[in-house]
Amino acid sequence: MKRKTLTHFDGTGNARMVDVGAKEITERVAVARASVTMQAATLKLIATRKAKKGDVLAVAQLAGIMAAKRTPELIPLCHPLALSSVDVKLSLDAKRKAVDIEATCKLKGRTGVEMEALTAASVAALTVYDMCKAVDRGMVISGVKLVHKSGGKSGTWDAK
Repeated sequence: MKRKTLTHFDGTGNARMVDVGAKEITERVAVARASVTMQAATLKLIATRKAKKGDVLAVAQLAGIMAAKRTPELIPLCHPLALSSVDVKLSLDAKRKAVDIEATCKLKGRTGVEMEALTAASVAALTVYDMCKAVDRGMVISGVKLVHKSGGKSGTWDAK
């Protein structure tokens, strides 16, 4: 069994951007999720679109999409990618008093889109927090995780 190694360091331990030039171009997909839990009254403001800053779900969705596109500006060794699709869905869970976020990123390229999906979900969650913090500073962002990736040499991976 081949030992896995960190790819963003050279033989002397210096950070490097991985050379993906020789990799095969394949369709790559990544899905990430996050949640923001809050007071019931805060969730109601979001659901009824009564938050003072506007439509929280619409703004957070757009923020997530924009964030995916800017991932290489935020994550130092991330490759700039020509994303073919970014989809950010936000849903309300009244029982858990939460906004759930799912971000899906796709492209045809030589490297994966996991970081773009994780960035989209994270920034969408941060935007929910920002837009509602005036009424609920106790909100909690949690569960930021990759749940699916496909494409490339390593194939498909799904969270358990």
